[in-house]
Amino acid sequence: MLLALIAACEIGFWVLLGAGLVARYPLRRPRLGAVLLIGVPLVDLVLLVATVVDLRRGATATFAHGLAAAYLGFSVAFGHSMVSWADQRFAHRFAGGPPPVRPPRAGWARTRYEWREWGKGVVGWAVACGLLGAGILLVDDPVRSAELQAWVLRLTAAIVIWLVIFPLWETIFPRRSRR
Repeated sequence: MLLALIAACEIGFWVLLGAGLVARYPLRRPRLGAVLLIGVPLVDLVLLVATVVDLRRGATATFAHGLAAAYLGFSVAFGHSMVSWADQRFAHRFAGGPPPVRPPRAGWARTRYEWREWGKGVVGWAVACGLLGAGILLVDDPVRSAELQAWVLRLTAAIVIWLVIFPLWETIFPRRSRR
């Protein structure tokens, strides 16, 4: 059931984002667009409440509970960037705005970009691990919370791998601009 809610929240995120941007630009209703865009983080709140309620009712933590924490953490860290990304494209397409900003392709600008993105990932990791820790405390049973502990390890491994293959790699071997 929780996996279906996670999928519904992801769909809800994109539906509210799309509806907000359509209202803002093609329909020229900025207030309605703002109201719809404010609804985007509320989707995360629904998932958080559902996860907490499920655990408080005595459920044993499953893969889905850990996935919910990871989803929420990275949604907090990258949600604003995703909304900005989509907003730039809609503004350009429907309101004559400037072309969307593209990530740098090479040099130190690319290296700084990769470190900044990884920094957002660290924020997502920290929020997710904080939620997982709160879940572990809420369940208060090492056997029933084992899956949440496993998620802390998974997310930590993922953030370390990301560190090595993107920002560190770009720092040590920066791409050169083609002239």
